Amino acid sequence: MFKLMLVEDDKSLAGLLERHLRKFGYDTRSVADFDRVKAEFEAYAPHLVLLDVNLPKYDGYYWCRQIRTVSTCPIVFVSAREGKMDQVMALENGADDYITKPFDYEIVVAKINSQLRRAYGPYAGHRERTRSFAGLTLDPERLMLSLGERKIELSHTETKIVEELLEKPERIVSRDRLLEKIWDDQTFVDDNTLNVYIARVRKKLQSLGVHDALQTIRGQGYRLVPSWEETR
Repeated sequence: MFKLMLVEDDKSLAGLLERHLRKFGYDTRSVADFDRVKAEFEAYAPHLVLLDVNLPKYDGYYWCRQIRTVSTCPIVFVSAREGKMDQVMALENGADDYITKPFDYEIVVAKINSQLRRAYGPYAGHRERTRSFAGLTLDPERLMLSLGERKIELSHTETKIVEELLEKPERIVSRDRLLEKIWDDQTFVDDNTLNVYIARVRKKLQSLGVHDALQTIRGQGYRLVPSWEETR
């Protein structure tokens, strides 16, 4: 049974959402102390987190960053904030998806199912084979990218992007292909979302000492070229 943690200070909404999710067989728990969100997360060890932006004392972006220090589990923001920058900030702070209020319960369930399939489904369970190009190696199962002795952890979405680029090194991967790889239904995706993830992947590559390797091919997509010195 998958465990879902709700970080929502509207008790009425949290209760309604919990009851609905339990109908689908999920084990759910709402945060009780909004000063100890990370501690409650570690104690419960959920498979997925539903996280509001507006919270007492610290906002959802802060708690998303805190959770990311100990887990790569899917985090889905559920917020009344509809602005593009709110969604961009959520993604930049480590979220995997963003749902605006008021929402349709069926959409929430569909997005939860989608994230759980990516993180724990059959495909996720068969990603033992690493992807490697010129010494840059991705371990999709462990969400780890390495170059020589240097390693860095990726999010699930970043892993999908890097995996696609490593499968077709030095060839152009279209934006449509990346969107198809990441999301089940592009209807709900702001086109800027992919830009945000590409920027995050570039930062992760730079932290490994890989600069100018991820090229933007205007009007076509992206290409990974070996701009780094291969480490054996």
